[in-house]
Amino acid sequence: MTDLYGLADGPLFGLPLPELWFGLVFAMLATFLFLDGFDFGAGVVFGLVGDDETARETVLSAVGPFWDGNEVWLVVFGGALFAVFPAAYASLFGRHYLLLFGVLAALIARGLAPEMYEQRHDDRWQRWWGHAFVAGSVAAPALLGVFVGDWVAGTGSFSPAGLVAGPTVVALTIVSGVAFLRVKTRGALRDRLRPWGERALLAYLVGVGATLVALATTAGRADAVVSPTVAGSVVVSLALAAGYVVALRRDRDHAALVAAAGLTVGLVTVVASSLYPTIDPASGLTVSEAAVSTLPLNLTSLGAALLLPLVATYFVVLYSAFAGPARAEGY
Repeated sequence: MTDLYGLADGPLFGLPLPELWFGLVFAMLATFLFLDGFDFGAGVVFGLVGDDETARETVLSAVGPFWDGNEVWLVVFGGALFAVFPAAYASLFGRHYLLLFGVLAALIARGLAPEMYEQRHDDRWQRWWGHAFVAGSVAAPALLGVFVGDWVAGTGSFSPAGLVAGPTVVALTIVSGVAFLRVKTRGALRDRLRPWGERALLAYLVGVGATLVALATTAGRADAVVSPTVAGSVVVSLALAAGYVVALRRDRDHAALVAAAGLTVGLVTVVASSLYPTIDPASGLTVSEAAVSTLPLNLTSLGAALLLPLVATYFVVLYSAFAGPARAEGY
């Protein structure tokens, strides 16, 4: 049992575990931002359809089986950051304590509102909970965008870059939400979605440009922003944006959803590459400095190797069980 059979002697298989975990943490963030992102975007669409009760019920049916599970990826992201990079977790979450409470409040509103909405068929009741659903769906990604923008800027809460990043992330969730709902709906609602997706895409691209400018000019992160990885991600994102528009106009809804996923991965790649080799520019901690020691890092890696395939299997089963179009009355 000495050193748990040698697990404290060195990294598993000689792998660069801190760097691999850095990539895995941001892969978890990208997974959350895409999966729960289209839930948030559907929440915005719920507000855009106005008093069309059939459309509202269809939107709720489309995301109903998924949003609870999709939200787990935010917990996984935070848990991995805490388990592997506790110093960075403490520095980041300590600086943004109130902001993250705002995120939790918004997530609670987003989760509670649809449940309450369905409990009574009373106009005033449903109007109030409908507003709560839309507000939670907008506030959660907006505040998360502020958090990530501040993280890259290396500042406290509500830096200029964070304030621009907030609405940028909201726009991205609408892009994903429109693509998801185009896959899951039919008829009049599906036909109404395309212009909302195109406008949100334009707002997202403008927002990304403004965020990069804010990082370079107000946060002194020009060295991080002007890099081959960021430039490559921007070029790929522009190509994906063009593909998204073409796919929507040709009714290739699954292709549009894939393009939206690619845009999300591109954004998170820009964030990760802007941070590396540090994980928290405000404290100056590098990835290797912020990682836990060898023994807990190896044990955490073994645990992840066992659990992540189970989580992935659960999502395959979930999305397979509720494949096909949603209707106002359900699947």
